[in-house]
Amino acid sequence: MCSGVYFKYGDDVLRFFYANPNAALPILTVTGKIELIAWGRRQQQSGNLPITGWAQLEAIYSGRWDKFFPTPVKIPALSFMEKDLEGHSHWYDLQKGQFIQGLLAKEGNERRVYIVTIEPELEDAQIHARWPRVVQQGEKSRQFIDN
Repeated sequence: MCSGVYFKYGDDVLRFFYANPNAALPILTVTGKIELIAWGRRQQQSGNLPITGWAQLEAIYSGRWDKFFPTPVKIPALSFMEKDLEGHSHWYDLQKGQFIQGLLAKEGNERRVYIVTIEPELEDAQIHARWPRVVQQGEKSRQFIDN
């Protein structure tokens, strides 16, 4: 379900795991700049946005995120981490021009980013039941479109 993300931010290379309450993800803004936004919300954190770090594409389509004014964003990650059924971590590199699709949610002044997930391809289903949605550079990822 994408528990960790490895990315470049300025001159630094950062690795965040969702389990860290201070985890943030980079989003590519419309102007082409990178902005760090809090990755989801945990039970102990204040706010009104959903307590999770992920947004299922089907839930977005069904309107469950509508009250949070969802905006699709690109997450310029170098790689992401999944744990297999035995709890072993596996890192998956993204190719040049690929991004993880994120959902930027808003409630008043609160803003958080959630990783959009889809059902995995057959070969990846052995690792996890959900998989981050990867979009291409030229793809219209400013909207939640189905592949």
